[in-house]
Amino acid sequence: MRILFIGGTGTISTAISRQLLEEGHELYLINRGNRALFSGKNYHPLTVDINDRAGVKKLLGDLTFDAVADFIAFVPEQLERDYELFAGRTGQFLFISSASTYQKPLSDYRITEGTPLSNPYWEYSRNKIACEDYLMKRYREQGFPVTIIRPSHTYDERSIPLGVHGRNGSWQVAKRILEGKRVIIHGDGSSLWTMTHNRDFARAFIGLLGNVHALGESVQITSDESLTWDRIYLSIAAALGRELKAVHVSSEFLAACGDYDFTGGLIGDKSNTVVFDNGKLKRLVPGFTPSIRFDQGVRETVDHVLSHRELQKEDREFDRWCDAVIAAREEAQEAVRRAMSRN
Repeated sequence: MRILFIGGTGTISTAISRQLLEEGHELYLINRGNRALFSGKNYHPLTVDINDRAGVKKLLGDLTFDAVADFIAFVPEQLERDYELFAGRTGQFLFISSASTYQKPLSDYRITEGTPLSNPYWEYSRNKIACEDYLMKRYREQGFPVTIIRPSHTYDERSIPLGVHGRNGSWQVAKRILEGKRVIIHGDGSSLWTMTHNRDFARAFIGLLGNVHALGESVQITSDESLTWDRIYLSIAAALGRELKAVHVSSEFLAACGDYDFTGGLIGDKSNTVVFDNGKLKRLVPGFTPSIRFDQGVRETVDHVLSHRELQKEDREFDRWCDAVIAAREEAQEAVRRAMSRN
């Protein structure tokens, strides 16, 4: 197949691009040329700003594609641009939405593609919903061959996946574990979450490319494994070879402390128990089963991060914030004990 990706070097898209090239597909990739991860005769980098519509059209010439996927669209205006560029030029257009678009709070912890879309806590999710609405209108009214993909928490070798971290990523939390410091886990650690390795995601995604049964459909791609947040952090600590010293703090309290976006990222997403029913995906891609358990995948990630210093980005501001939140929790507990002892 001849495939074009807008983006193509992120957590999700890198694994897909790599597997497509290994399978011999012809891959065109539009980005600004900041990362050169691929090579070979079937790889065609197109260095251009996707918002430069005239420049993109000039580079594409009369090329047509079996599939086009946009990994970096977040608002409907960006998809209006894509529709102008690729209507009539592709047999399938895949949009990367998000499982965070699903109803919050959930009426049923089991999530299918039929679960309502509504997230009052996170603008990111509401924008993704608006993107889906725009594309499905184009499908119904103009026959634009849309497939909507909803990933949940997908990870790769470059960053340890967590629930609570600062602006520089997750390394500072790993560093706290390595140094024997206490680590914040949102809630009581017992809610269920799903982590998906990007290699598993890539196999499912490739099974949807050129798949006529996926046109006009929304499809979630996640692992079948559901883990408590305590188990997730315990697996990370085990991979680091350290004991986990967990401190549980409510998501509402974390969202109220400082200017980190935990209203969206936690209350609008990770604090909710989720169990994904991937029956639709497996009907569309017969034989697909996620094969990488989290404890196995995260060990690969930890080993990779520990051997690449450039991935170990310290975040002293977040480190101080963690210490302050933990201290405030302990002070509140002590204040309650003192108040009760006086009665």
